[in-house]
Parts: sequence; structure tokens; C-alpha cells
Amino acid sequence: MKTYALLGQYIREMDAQGASPHTGTKYQNDIGQLLAFAGVTNVEDLSCDLVRTFLAELDRLGYAKSSIARRVSELRSFGKFLVREGALERNMFLTIRTPRIPKRLPQYLTVAEVEALLDGIDTSTLLGLRNRAIIEVLYAAGLRVSELVGLDVTDVDIAQKQVRVMGKGGKERIGLLGRQAMQAIRVYLKVHSGPGPLWLSASGNRLTARDVHRLVRSWGSRLDVIFPPTSFATLLPRISWMGGQISGSFRNCWGMLV
Repeated sequence: MKTYALLGQYIREMDAQGASPHTGTKYQNDIGQLLAFAGVTNVEDLSCDLVRTFLAELDRLGYAKSSIARRVSELRSFGKFLVREGALERNMFLTIRTPRIPKRLPQYLTVAEVEALLDGIDTSTLLGLRNRAIIEVLYAAGLRVSELVGLDVTDVDIAQKQVRVMGKGGKERIGLLGRQAMQAIRVYLKVHSGPGPLWLSASGNRLTARDVHRLVRSWGSRLDVIFPPTSFATLLPRISWMGGQISGSFRNCWGMLV
């Protein structure tokens, strides 16, 4: 059976099952890269040796171990689909070993860097007030980016100093907000356009997770810092050595590592 036709069918099935367009594009590009490298038109012509040669070439070209491991995972999922469709008798990709990914410590900001970052936020603008409030809420409530962008104005309880968060699996939880976070939200809501999404883009739409990641990267570029793709909760224990004596500026920096 034709490899590209099967790949297209697989991507359409992913879309129908609710996968994001970004995920579908990533699978299509990564698996398509293998098919182009192997130069095969029929799926029956694929072999484990071809796949291993392809992965070795990616390693030679300097691809990150995590990127290569992602492709192995994608191929295993694709192989499961091929077996279900009768295109393969067995999922050959299950025999491909995933490269071991080295652990890396997260990068953090110094107090001076955070002060420079906060000094660069223009709070005379709506977007500046929004960005300052985002930083404060991320720190205070320990939110994931997906939880942050899902907040509505009605999720904020000013009186109780908390936000209602819809977490993983549709489970609701409460995030507590400190004094500075509440102050930042109060100031932001004074110029907010009304009910609906709490965080709005310049065009008036709900801010997306990708928008926030772009913001974080732009903040980091000003300080020549690359923020790791990790959660606030993962990084929080790393500041325990300060005995809880965290300055206001240093406290803010942890809220940006999401």
C-alpha cells in the first residue's frame, strides 16, 4: 500500500480524534521525513534497518536526543495504525530503541536579571498591565500555561484572593493569590474590556498557550536567557535553600518559568 496515502489517512484520523493541528503537522513532517529519506513508495518496503539508518543520520546531523526519541514514538503510533489497517502484519517500529535523553538542570534568573526584566514592562499600556498580572498569577497560583490561558474573568475571586482553575482531566482546583498578584489583577481588570477570557491578545481574542510561550521567549531574549519548557511546580523546590526569604524581584522570576 502507498506510504504517503496511508500517512495522510493517519493524520486525518488523528484530526477526527481531536488532535491539535500542530500535532498533526508535526507527525506528518516527521514521518514524511523518514519516507523521503528511505525513498520507498510502498509501506511493505519499510524495514527496521532503514529506520535505524535514518535515526543514525539525524544523530549525525546534530538532532537533539529528545527530537529523535519523539520520532521513534511517532513511528510506533503510526505502526499501530498500519497494523490495524492491515498494511503491516506487525508493528516493526516497536523494536526500535528510544535514545536515552540526558537530564538537564533548569535555567533560572538572577535577581538583577529579573529586576531588569520587570523594569522593561511598560505598565502604562493594557498589554503591559496584562503581562505583569500574568507573571504574578503564574507565580502565586503555580499554574500551568494551559490552566492560565483557560481562565475567565469570572474565575477570579477578588474577595477570597483566589482563582478557580480547570486542571488536567477536567478537574477543578483553587489557586491562591498573594497580595502582589491580587494588586496586579485589580489594576489590569480596571482596563479590561469586560467579561469572558481573562487574558486577551492585542486583537481581543483569548490568549493561547503558544502566545504565552512567545511572550516568555521574548522576555528571555531581552536578557539573553532561554527559558526551559518546564512547569512552575517543578522549579519551586529549587528555591527552598533560601529558607523562604525570597525578595519581591526574585519571587517574580519563578512565575515566568512555565
